[in-house]
Amino acid sequence: MKIDPIKIRRESMRWYLILALYNARPEDVVEDVVQMTMQSIYPDTTPIEVRKELDYLEDRKLVTLRKEPSGRWWSSLTRYGVDIAEYTIDCDPGIARPKKYWG
Repeated sequence: MKIDPIKIRRESMRWYLILALYNARPEDVVEDVVQMTMQSIYPDTTPIEVRKELDYLEDRKLVTLRKEPSGRWWSSLTRYGVDIAEYTIDCDPGIARPKKYWG
C-alpha cells in the first residue's frame, strides 16, 4: 500500500481544524487565527488550503461558516463537530481523527 502524503495532510488538517475550533468555543474564529494555527503545524499552509478544508467540514455539517462581504470567513463548530471532537459519535472517513485509546 502506497502512502499518500497529500491525503494524510488534508485529512489531518481537517482534524486539527476541528480541534482548533473546539478549543475556541463558544467564540467564532476568524480565518486569520485559524490560518496561523494551521501554519504552526504545517508552516507552508495557504489561505486557500484552509478555506478548502473548512468548506469540506461545512459540507459535512461539522462547521458553520460566516462569509463576510469584506471577504473574511468566520467559523465555529456545529453540535456534530463538537461530538466528533469529544469522541461521542463515530467519525466517517475523510478526517484523520486518532483512535480513542483511553477510557
